Amino acid sequence: QVQLVESGGGLVQTGGSLRLSCAASGRTFSSYHMGWFRQAPGKEREFVAFIRWRDEVTYYTDSVKGRFTISRDNAKNTVYLQMNSLKPEDTAVYYCAAAPLAKANLGNSRSYDYWGQGTQVTVSS
Repeated sequence: QVQLVESGGGLVQTGGSLRLSCAASGRTFSSYHMGWFRQAPGKEREFVAFIRWRDEVTYYTDSVKGRFTISRDNAKNTVYLQMNSLKPEDTAVYYCAAAPLAKANLGNSRSYDYWGQGTQVTVSS
């Protein structure tokens, strides 16, 4: 089992920045790929970014490329999502998730076994 707890959400104006954190406990954090997803009101949960375990290769959905950065600190069992140049359309509940190493399609929420409770991000116009 892996327990995930997100923090760092809040209210920010357009163009502002936030850094989300996801603290993991339980089984070895460094043995999982990590991802961030988000869900806006009335919409389905969507992929935002992932970072692989060993080589730390990252990938982003097109709408956040150049603005968001995912990173991980295995010593602290924490994954981060630095969000810059925020837009109102980034408003959503953001979730971190952990996927077993055998999973390849890390853009699909079904690849992830463990989820945090989510943190609200609201960007005002």
